[in-house]
Amino acid sequence: MNFSKEEFEKRIKETKNAMTKNGIDILICTDPSNMYYLSGYDGWSFYVPQLIILNIDYTEPVWIGRKQDANGAKITTYLNEKNILGYPEKLIQYPPQHPFDFVSDFLKSKNWDNKSIGVEMDSYYYTAEIHYRLTSQCPNAKFRNAHLLVNWVRLIKSDAEIEYMKKASVLVQLGMQKAYDSIKPGIRQNEVAGNIQQALISGNDKMGGEYSGLTIILASGNAASAAHLTPSDKKFSNNEGTIIELGGVKNRYHCPMARTVYIGKPNDKIRETMKITNESVENAIKFTKPGNTANDVATAFWNVLEKYDVKKDSRAGYSIGIGYPPDWGEHTLSIRKNDMTELRPNVTYHLMAGMWMDTWGLEISESIRVTENGCELFCNFPRSLHLV
Repeated sequence: MNFSKEEFEKRIKETKNAMTKNGIDILICTDPSNMYYLSGYDGWSFYVPQLIILNIDYTEPVWIGRKQDANGAKITTYLNEKNILGYPEKLIQYPPQHPFDFVSDFLKSKNWDNKSIGVEMDSYYYTAEIHYRLTSQCPNAKFRNAHLLVNWVRLIKSDAEIEYMKKASVLVQLGMQKAYDSIKPGIRQNEVAGNIQQALISGNDKMGGEYSGLTIILASGNAASAAHLTPSDKKFSNNEGTIIELGGVKNRYHCPMARTVYIGKPNDKIRETMKITNESVENAIKFTKPGNTANDVATAFWNVLEKYDVKKDSRAGYSIGIGYPPDWGEHTLSIRKNDMTELRPNVTYHLMAGMWMDTWGLEISESIRVTENGCELFCNFPRSLHLV
């Protein structure tokens, strides 16, 4: 386990408090980030239905997944073996049968099928078929939308979580430095991406990394005007900018960072936009402190852009921590105007200044921790436009 049993017990207690406030007796979590947070379960098994069930009156959650993944639950979680249940292989991808038939039967066997049951309605991993199976087979239950309930519990990190994010920050800086060292005219993007991935995973002589919830984002020239394009066979060319967004990962905790590389001599528009963007980021950092809100940070960021008449429609950041594919965001706090989420010590977020124009783009970002008196950056890596 990557955390003490005491830490898991604290998480369970806080989650149960949230359940009580929302009138939920039974919580079903299918989001692997929330499964990991509450139980420690960590395996690449989220491509089939899996879940944990937390009963407001029980000490431990129950893990339910594919039978062949049950040993993974025994290895990675703190759960008593009696609370690790594997459904049979005959339910895997064999319609009309479905793994949540097993889950429904389990709820009935415990007389939990007439309770108030919270489900993560908008989770990537909670499908329409899953909801149909539960609601049709447990007609006496009262289903409530518990989407993001656990995510909000995760907003304030423990000291142990912060330490993993600090380790992830070392990894992401190794990856970005490898990008800087590898990008040259005539080199293929995917060759550079391979070098980056090697650095992110192999790490240094003290530790290695893991796969990221979001893949490497890397695009050059016109493609840099789009936010989420990935490396291709295209070769780097003179007089083109390249946006790079990476995540270092340690024990599933992410530290993202974005930077921009330019081969050749950038024009005045690019240089000026980079200068303005950096000023916006610095102002946002200045307003990142306890008692302020996400709105305060966003206002500080956009005040600079508006001063120079620079437009940016997308949000400028989001809460980060645990991540599984397809992303590393927590889906709670956003750095946007009118988000009144209060910043408190050990809130962590990704300040993401992506400036995507008609035919070019640039990105700079910082992963940030709110401290008792202000904030600190996880990384110490130059934000200036890197020239090749």
